[in-house]
Amino acid sequence: MTYIVICDYIKVIKMKYKETHEYTEKGVRYMKCQNGCCYISVADNTVAVRCSKEVNYMIAQMFPEKPKRVRTGRPSGWHFMNEFVDKDGTVYHRGVEQPKLFGTLPATKVKAKKKMKRRTKEQILLDRHNEKKAALKKEFQKQKEFLSHKLLEN
Repeated sequence: MTYIVICDYIKVIKMKYKETHEYTEKGVRYMKCQNGCCYISVADNTVAVRCSKEVNYMIAQMFPEKPKRVRTGRPSGWHFMNEFVDKDGTVYHRGVEQPKLFGTLPATKVKAKKKMKRRTKEQILLDRHNEKKAALKKEFQKQKEFLSHKLLEN
């Protein structure tokens, strides 16, 4: 019995929606979005329609964004170190906390990794040109020494 009442209620809502929120222009049927924000062209048998903004909003509510990873302040790979002492004095051996050694060792000093500066294509071409120029200069010097018989004397 409940099912019949719900179906009748849905039919009444669909009929009201169909009566008040649609129009036809130049043979194209338009319906108002369920949120009431805009009109969308639809097929002849369409009962209700939702715009893309409303659908995106509903999906965002169903699948909220995951919070970004919070940095701990420890260096990358700290759990692979044989011994790592955090700033607060907590001691870890291979990533496992050792509560008995808390505060007994000084904090591990982390060396900042030197970042390699990426060369531009122009810089790569200039370096290659300079290498070739140096190689040619060296070859030219060898030929010059050969012609002056200095190479044979040594």
